[in-house]
Amino acid sequence: MTWAEVSRRITGRPRSGTAWRRTRESRLHRGEGVPQDYKEAAKWYRLAADLGDANAQLALGIIYDRGEGVPQDYKEAAKWYRLSAEQGDATAQYFLGGMYDRGGGLPQDSKEAAKWYRLAADLGDANAQLALGIIYDRGQGVPQDYKEAANWYRLAAEHGDADGQYLLGDMYDLGRGVPQDYNEAVKWYRLAAEQGDATAQFGLGFLYDLGQGVPQDYVQAHMWFNLAGAAGVADSINERDIIARKMTPEQIAEAQRRAREWKPKTSR
Repeated sequence: MTWAEVSRRITGRPRSGTAWRRTRESRLHRGEGVPQDYKEAAKWYRLAADLGDANAQLALGIIYDRGEGVPQDYKEAAKWYRLSAEQGDATAQYFLGGMYDRGGGLPQDSKEAAKWYRLAADLGDANAQLALGIIYDRGQGVPQDYKEAANWYRLAAEHGDADGQYLLGDMYDLGRGVPQDYNEAVKWYRLAAEQGDATAQFGLGFLYDLGQGVPQDYVQAHMWFNLAGAAGVADSINERDIIARKMTPEQIAEAQRRAREWKPKTSR
């Protein structure tokens, strides 16, 4: 979550009471009408957080997590995330799950991570849905369950999350947790690839190369391999060069033109 998103949550909806009046000062961290001042913003967040405002508690957790306006302190971040999470804030629940997941500020505990991720995921948090899918995919803190992983990836994917879209596509590509279905793999890879997910671009290139789920199309395959390679997927350059041997110079030129003109789409 970016500062802008945190600020919108805190300043963007009306509240009553002293806690809300104090959280209005969170505009300091965006510099709206005043010089940007993380330290001063932290002061006002703390006043509101101490009065039990869940949004301010979340914001204070983020401040300590990032070390903006205060010394970086993961333990203190976890404390404020927990207070907000216990009030039912889905973002705080996700962040607290993440701290248990990676062992930052708290002892690493995959079961606790799964608990908090699930609470946030059930409230519709796409990041938590993705994280819960990964936990089930890997069997960390929960029994390994590919079908359950695919269910959570789907929810994240339907929210427009590119990682969720890629991972769901991969499940369909491999037939893991869902029946193997190259048409579905293409659908989800494409959604992620169009957002700029390099791994999905690589996967989509392969499906075009092999003609699985789509008509075989070396121009499309070359384009997606080229884009994935430019984004850092090293194997993609090799695959692009292999497929180029099957193409005419005109096809290669067309693929290169499409790659040059390609622009990512934003999620819905």
